[in-house]
Amino acid sequence: MPTRTTEPHGRARTLIILATIALAGFAAIQLVRPPIDNPPVTADLQAPPEVKRILRNSCYSCHSNETKLPWFDQIAPAYWLVAGDVKEARRHLNFSEIGKLPAGQQKATLYEAVNMIQLGAMPLPQYLLVHPDAHVSTEDLAILKSYLNPPTPATASDEAAKNVANAQYETWIRAGTQTLTVQPELNGITYFPDYKNWKVVSTTDRFDNHTLRVIFGNDTAMRAIAEHHINPWPNGTVFAKTAWAQQVESDGSTKTGAFLQVEFMIKDSVKYASTKGWGYARWRGMDLKPYGKDPDFANECVGCHNPVRHNDYVYSFPLAGQQ
Repeated sequence: MPTRTTEPHGRARTLIILATIALAGFAAIQLVRPPIDNPPVTADLQAPPEVKRILRNSCYSCHSNETKLPWFDQIAPAYWLVAGDVKEARRHLNFSEIGKLPAGQQKATLYEAVNMIQLGAMPLPQYLLVHPDAHVSTEDLAILKSYLNPPTPATASDEAAKNVANAQYETWIRAGTQTLTVQPELNGITYFPDYKNWKVVSTTDRFDNHTLRVIFGNDTAMRAIAEHHINPWPNGTVFAKTAWAQQVESDGSTKTGAFLQVEFMIKDSVKYASTKGWGYARWRGMDLKPYGKDPDFANECVGCHNPVRHNDYVYSFPLAGQQ
């Protein structure tokens, strides 16, 4: 009885055809390449060499106009992911253009970047898997933090500045809707004039710009704290965070100085689903000028709070004794 010899050859021919199709498809997708342009560097960050070294090594590949891709990032579909990441990264922070911002805003932007690094959110964990050289060491992180907060002796505020801050504080305490009409934020969120009567949830400071922060919580927030229901926070929770310049007394102690801004986080998982369940608003100065330039400003708030998404996007923990 004759044996069949055509079946193995048929399988081999099928495998060759499939491999050819796969190879042709792989070659074809290499032609689909969203552009990653490197526009001219118009206002690069001005910083000491050791700071620039760290940022160039760990951040500039995505957060600048000097993107340089290794060979493995040039291959689609990986290239498509990289192109999208670079576009998004530059939108949030571009070191090639940061010099256009006022000095204080530059420092605040860099502070947020260092905070992201410290929390392990940047560089992106998935990016580090294939780019381990971008890791920021503990020593490098210390250099960045020292640059933002150089060791300088605290000098007492002059009496004129103290008098202005104290008078401003009294105005802030008495201020209400009767004395000041506050425009809503551009995303539609309205001001909460009663927040200064809420209970204090926590306090913190910013080492980069020498400000003190006080976080207040409304009744819903305080009830959630008492009932240990803070992850996730219930709908209706509202936090107010005030920022004050630090005022140094003659004995070296620090108290609140000039009022800078107040910002709010409002929890509504349905209404604010597009911003991770929280609405954001900010007003600056004693005249309470809305912060946003357009309704999408809240996306930068989401990016800043993303590293603490496991805490329902809230940084501040209740003071001891409240929980």
